[in-house]
Amino acid sequence: MLRFDVHSPVEEIRLPLYTEKNVRVFVKRDDLIHPYISGNKWRKLKYTLNQAIQQDRTLLVTFGGAWSNHLLATACAGAKFGFKTFAFVRGEEVDNPVLKLCKLFGMQLKFTDRQRYKEKETLFEEYFAKDSNAYFIDEGGYGPHGMMGCSEVIDELNEYYEHIFCACGTGTTAAGLLHGINKNRLTSIVHAVPVLKGGSFIGEEIAKLLPNGQENLQLHTAYHCGGYAKTTPSLISFVKDFTQQTGVLLEPTYTGKLVFALHDLLAKDQIPSGSKILILHTGGLTGLLGMLDRF
Repeated sequence: MLRFDVHSPVEEIRLPLYTEKNVRVFVKRDDLIHPYISGNKWRKLKYTLNQAIQQDRTLLVTFGGAWSNHLLATACAGAKFGFKTFAFVRGEEVDNPVLKLCKLFGMQLKFTDRQRYKEKETLFEEYFAKDSNAYFIDEGGYGPHGMMGCSEVIDELNEYYEHIFCACGTGTTAAGLLHGINKNRLTSIVHAVPVLKGGSFIGEEIAKLLPNGQENLQLHTAYHCGGYAKTTPSLISFVKDFTQQTGVLLEPTYTGKLVFALHDLLAKDQIPSGSKILILHTGGLTGLLGMLDRF
């Protein structure tokens, strides 16, 4: 098995809102795991890469957008653990700092029109059906191996939290948290905050990975701010204020919307007084590079 052990710290955040609502809020700092294999990205890759090794595969093939944290994490992990890497990138050909870093780590990129990109398994078969070294990794690390890696967040906790908040793009992380909660026989509620418009589909994706054991899931679909990577002035202002007040850096695509949702739910008294709350900081801070002009 690959040796890249992680155990990210948990720190308490103190803000006037938390005092007012009589709650304690903690952050699981998965953003500190690694500069590029950051947050839930390593957790979602861990068992996937180990299976690739077991199958003697040497080429990781995956998918993502032009600012994808998953692509960067896969590129870096490939370089670190001796894999070649290839990615189908959604949309027209562009050049940006994240893709430059992917190439610096040795990843080969293939830009793909958005319609063809939807058929990921077909693309993989078209280009790699005859390559016995190629190993398919779904967009964002989605899949049962990713879920198993994310479930280990719960194993690492030394305290009990009534409410655990995470941002959602594919549902893998939320499924992993639920799996860990069920395995450890806890009663914590997982609050999943989809960052895409129409995020109710996340519930369906979680159900595919975890057919049973979703009783502790709450989906909050109203905090997408217009869609994936979309922002609003209030979200940008919130990210700036939170970062300056706490020293914990957020980005608007995932963690900004996540913490914004928590604060809104607290303001509306939808989280009980006396609660102990954990925010899972899933990293991906390189996404800020494409949004700095919004601040």
